[in-house]
Amino acid sequence: MALIGLDHVNIRTADLEGLCQFYEDVLGLAQGPRPNLNSGGAWLYCGSSAVVHLVALSEPAKVDEVRIEHFAFCAEGLAVFLAHLDGKGIAYKRVTVPGSGRHQVFIRDPDSNRVEIQFGPDESEGS
Repeated sequence: MALIGLDHVNIRTADLEGLCQFYEDVLGLAQGPRPNLNSGGAWLYCGSSAVVHLVALSEPAKVDEVRIEHFAFCAEGLAVFLAHLDGKGIAYKRVTVPGSGRHQVFIRDPDSNRVEIQFGPDESEGS
């Protein structure tokens, strides 16, 4: 078996509208078709792939329930993305991975899930 990429992340939330808006406005994902499941929710797409599956909760998850440490997207256009975050007033942490030179930008969604957006080593804030 070999992994070939991220399929999707499933996030349970009591703020379905807020998370949909965040992933649409900040990361450019788009709501799309979702099967008729037994729970409410939304699927957010990157191109033709439903990469973020949101499941609606009636109340916030309890502290001791399963949490996502982070999930990551590959991206291009580091400088444009950082300017986008700055324009929206969204805090971020930027890290350059030792050895590979890859750039990681970490943000939090409205439910405090940590999201990594990773850029190639050839990108810089000024490009």
